[in-house]
Parts: sequence; C-alpha cells; structure tokens
Amino acid sequence: MTTTANRILYLVCCAAVPAVRIADGVRAAQARGWDVCLILTPSAHRWLEADVPALRALTGHPVRHQYKLPGEPDVLPPPDAILVAPATFNTVNKWAAGISDTLALGLINEAIGLGLPIVALPRMGAAQAAHPAFPRSVEFLRTAGVTVLLDEVGDGPGGDPGDEPLQGDGQEAYSWAKAVAALPAVG
Repeated sequence: MTTTANRILYLVCCAAVPAVRIADGVRAAQARGWDVCLILTPSAHRWLEADVPALRALTGHPVRHQYKLPGEPDVLPPPDAILVAPATFNTVNKWAAGISDTLALGLINEAIGLGLPIVALPRMGAAQAAHPAFPRSVEFLRTAGVTVLLDEVGDGPGGDPGDEPLQGDGQEAYSWAKAVAALPAVG
C-alpha cells in the first residue's frame, strides 16, 4: 500500500442497511488516521437526515448530499482517497456507466479520472448481485483502478469476527474495518 501525505478521506454512503451505522465507518477511518468527509447519496441523506448534525460534529465537516450552486465555495478539502460504503447496486452500475446525476456519483466518477485510490464495499441482496449487469460493472470498475470488495454482497451474514449485527430489517454484519483496511496507509 502507498502512503498518502494528507489524510482526507471522502466516505461516500449509499442507502443500504449498513448506512444506519455510518458513524461506525467514520470512527473506523478516524482510528486509522483519516480526516473523514461524509458524502451521502440523496436516498441515504433522507434515511440519515436526523443524524446529520451528529455526523457533522463527528467529522468536523459539513455532510454533503447535493451539488453546490455555481459560485458557491467548496466546503470540503480535496480528497486523498475515497471509500464508497455501503455501495448499492444502483450506485455501482451507474458509476460504471459514468453517470453523474448525484454529487456522490459525480465525485467518484471524477476520482477515477484523477487516479485517486478508491475502495468500494457493496451491499445488496443476492438477487441484485446475480443480475448480469453487476459483475460487468464490478469488472469495469476494477479495470479502472477501483478496489471492489465483494464479501458483503448477497444475503449472507458476511463481516469479520467481532463485527456487530446491524439493527433494523437486516441483521447482517458489515465490516467497516475491512473496508477501511483496504485504503492506502496514512503516513
């Protein structure tokens, strides 16, 4: 792994069950030395809207979910790496197609062009993972330099020993530590 001089990580969070524990992902990245900026998809923002003030306090940065208006300043420092977790079926396939209809997609599409280190940890049901578009999209993203971790795809529990189950409809574990460990080391 390479070492990054700065420590800015954009954590892009999509609307999948692990999003309800995004603070765990932020803390896992912070524990490894990253200064985390949180980017939510529009649906994830709707899910987490009540938590945004606490997430802003946790990260020390505004939580973004939509494009800024022309002339507005950038409120986040530029990233040194990006983690897309959880990455949904919709996001993975739109990303591979180069669609940038949300801030989250625009940033991760741009990151490929900039050659930034990017890790994605998908979370979706087995039926979506079995759709023929998904493996094509994963292969395309990997060819473009994205590290796609597939252990969390499907309906199985996944996760590492010690990961706690999520609360809510899904009881599956989600390995924030595994996702963060796949990022470049912070120096």
